Amino acid sequence: MSNAVPETERAWTVGTAPGIFPSIGHSIALFRRPLNFLNSLPARGDLVEIHLGPLRAWMACHPEVAHQVLMDTRTFDKGGPLYNRLRPLMGNGLVTCRQDTHRRQRRLLQPDFRPSRVADHTDMMVREAESTCRDWRAGDQVDVSAATMALTTRVMNHVLFSDSLGAAAAAEVGDCLAVIVRGLFVRTALPVDVLFRVPTPANLRYRRAVGRVHAIVDEVVADRRRGGPDDDRNDVLATLLSAAADGSSGVTEREVHDQLVTLLLTGAESTALCLASALDLLARHPQAERRLHAEVDAVTAGRRRPGRAELARLTYTRSVVAETLRHRPPGWLFTRITTRETTLAGHRLPRGATVLYSPYLLHHDPASFPEPERFLPERWLPGPSAAVPHGAMLPFAAGSRKCLGDTFAVAEATLALASIAGRWRLRHLPGYTERLRPAATLGPRSLVMTCEPRAYAQAGTAPRARSLAPRATAAARAQDSRTAGDNGVDDA
Repeated sequence: MSNAVPETERAWTVGTAPGIFPSIGHSIALFRRPLNFLNSLPARGDLVEIHLGPLRAWMACHPEVAHQVLMDTRTFDKGGPLYNRLRPLMGNGLVTCRQDTHRRQRRLLQPDFRPSRVADHTDMMVREAESTCRDWRAGDQVDVSAATMALTTRVMNHVLFSDSLGAAAAAEVGDCLAVIVRGLFVRTALPVDVLFRVPTPANLRYRRAVGRVHAIVDEVVADRRRGGPDDDRNDVLATLLSAAADGSSGVTEREVHDQLVTLLLTGAESTALCLASALDLLARHPQAERRLHAEVDAVTAGRRRPGRAELARLTYTRSVVAETLRHRPPGWLFTRITTRETTLAGHRLPRGATVLYSPYLLHHDPASFPEPERFLPERWLPGPSAAVPHGAMLPFAAGSRKCLGDTFAVAEATLALASIAGRWRLRHLPGYTERLRPAATLGPRSLVMTCEPRAYAQAGTAPRARSLAPRATAAARAQDSRTAGDNGVDDA
């Protein structure tokens, strides 16, 4: 019996994207102007054929079509160019594993990310957020992208390793991740292996970065093992080592490594980009920023430290996070592979066909989200206006492969945003130009902003200027998120 989700009875349209070049297909368009290319596809149909190099693939451009792909995980399994590139990095971890092993892996890791465990981590999340901005001074120019990455890496270090990852190693993971995400997208857009075997400087940097991440994780695991059986830390590493010691669990030593690499990289990168994007967007939308500040002040009652009790009351702050995930979803493009011949949007697909879906594309569909280019956190406040069409909002995917850490990530971003906003306004540098460059993930990667303490903003005292980052020089302009990234791809 088929596990496929029945399609809605309607007249689906199927088309082909224009501009196919011999051998490279649509790879140049996807590489150079990825968001612009995506946004051109719905006019071609609900399901649109594109070519990634010599590979034929189909993009789900309608939310119901994408929803079918995500809900029928046995027919549309993890695979295709993206996951073919991720597996050498993450191995057979939760993100990349095939459907036949997913349930076991998820059951193993789920307890560490259930709501009660997330609640246990809220104080730690706030401490790390406060430490991020504690040393900022009025007039400082802060590398927000680096600061949020350092913050989320420290949070994942605590959850995975009980802070066993030293400061130097955590910083190196962040540096390696920047190199890795620059390499993954190129390898996805142009899935021709021979190009990436050539020892070019970029390929060598990518290999070294992947190797260092694996080595760092192995060092942490080895150190924990040397601690002996009396080491009773309550973290993900302990969960995995206990399962590996239990011969009936099916967890191998290799899986311990793969799961740690997977959770470290995905947990740090995506939340860091969400938080950096939120700070960037708030600076562009002062009305939303004022409303967020008012909520934080009211909820924390001047204590400046939101905690577990306050998290549920940060309604508007959480709406800012939700709208950021809609407007700029860190995970913006994904692939699946068909395990059998099937029908999608009325079109027959052979076994082994590559299917893509893009949260960014679906989140900017005006039929689902009126005025999709506007940053409107009010979309997510309780009430009738908060209704979202089925399958239209997919920042964490859906179905049985929905992100394990979605609740954790939203709580972390909400508390971090409230902690920073309780102390600071962040302002763009004079002459700043937005140049979002989609890579394997989407978000600002070199965002430098000026600190303006909220006490100073209200009292009018002069700030003490101190520069921590080079000043941007390009002419300022607001950029439409549908064409952001048209200046090229940072990658991954």
